[in-house]
Amino acid sequence: MTCMRHLCTLVLCAAIGLLAGCAGPRLVESDVSSFSTLTALPSPPTYRIERLPSQQAHEATFAPIQAQAEAALARVGLKRDDANPRLIAQLGAEGGYATPRYWPNYGPDPFYGRWGWGWGYGGRWGWGMNWMMDSPPTLYHRRVSLVLRDAASQQVVYETSAVYEDVWTSDPAIYGVLFDQALTDFPRPPQGPRKLRTELTPQP
Repeated sequence: MTCMRHLCTLVLCAAIGLLAGCAGPRLVESDVSSFSTLTALPSPPTYRIERLPSQQAHEATFAPIQAQAEAALARVGLKRDDANPRLIAQLGAEGGYATPRYWPNYGPDPFYGRWGWGWGYGGRWGWGMNWMMDSPPTLYHRRVSLVLRDAASQQVVYETSAVYEDVWTSDPAIYGVLFDQALTDFPRPPQGPRKLRTELTPQP
């Protein structure tokens, strides 16, 4: 009985720590993998987005993610211009969850439907954190990707992705952070995988 009380105390302390962490800055640490054949910002630095059929079919859900991707692209000097694009951009995003005992076999995120775009899931926006006294905390999985092709030759000139896993989620903001991380050091990032960290300050 004493051991059980100690275990419950530890679990409660951990839960309180998680909840307290929600009020302060959060560190988003992601695994980023980038490959580029670009040596400078394209001239003109324009692009258009090529949507997959599933993205077109779920316009309402895909639009918020696309808006965050466009904002991230603008921050590295690229401008959307559907009439005169130098680059063709293809976006991807996914979300899922798992508990440690089942990891890494992700299931559909409860904040998402069972369909998706690219290789991911889609659905309604929301935020959540799961902590149960009789089970491990839920591990949430988020991934974004971006492929840029030369509009004239159709050759891929930039490929990048960012993967983030933690016991909390904040959608849709987390996708914007991941696109920013995936585009770090554009157009000449270090080739291959690396870890990037971004500190988020909660909005009131």
